[in-house]
Amino acid sequence: MKRENFLVWILDIEGNRELRIANRNKVIMLRVENISKTYEDGTQALKGVTFSVAPGEFVAVLGKSGSGKSTLLRCINRLVEPTEGSIFLGDDEITGASPSTLRLLRREIGLVFQQYNLVNRLTVWTNVMTGGLGVLPSWMGLAGYFPRTSIDRAKVHLERVGLAGKANSRADKLSGGQQQRVGIARALVQEPRLILADEPVSSLDPVSAKTIMDLLREINQKNGVSIICNLHLPDLAREYAQRLLVLRSGKIVFDGVPKQMDSSRLEALYESPLQ
Repeated sequence: MKRENFLVWILDIEGNRELRIANRNKVIMLRVENISKTYEDGTQALKGVTFSVAPGEFVAVLGKSGSGKSTLLRCINRLVEPTEGSIFLGDDEITGASPSTLRLLRREIGLVFQQYNLVNRLTVWTNVMTGGLGVLPSWMGLAGYFPRTSIDRAKVHLERVGLAGKANSRADKLSGGQQQRVGIARALVQEPRLILADEPVSSLDPVSAKTIMDLLREINQKNGVSIICNLHLPDLAREYAQRLLVLRSGKIVFDGVPKQMDSSRLEALYESPLQ
């Protein structure tokens, strides 16, 4: 029975792909083409992953631990080097880009990490300002000098995430939800076209998780920033995303809209063996 249902759903997936092919005249912001990643110990984290993201699209990626979700996001901005395949931001190829070109491309991609990646001993203000280092000469960052435009931008985004009153607090004095909001403000200082959020709410309580997801949706809708968000809770993914990708064993086994994915179907996609 599982096999029959799985085969039907694969046909549904193929139908979705045909629809996307028919609409290739739409603008594509990110293209991931046949990306694979094999680590030195032989682990195949990704196997021929292909998808594209339109400007302003909110994509949630679901999958069990070890399915390849984090590796996928890290390959997109080359924190992890893909073994095979190509990735394009607009018309610019990320894979194979020189260090100087990669630095320019990374300015367009904001990162929101699961564990926040803040410097605990620094203030909220300084942590947010580091989001602008990619567009500044190296000497400015080393000297702690930031131009007025960067300072004004940081103020705007701290207010946006509701932490203007915490600007002079040390990062390690904040709650987990507040620290994640600092991480989002830091990403926004870059003025990115794309935000990659890797399990941004997995360590948070439900109220804080909702605050973070509401904030990401607001950024997506008001600023038109594309978002790819790894999540472990299917209900959150269905509530906030316009589109779902499901990974299993490094392969995409579902790519479609949230209304196509109920709990029983998701469970079957997680558990069914790949053909």
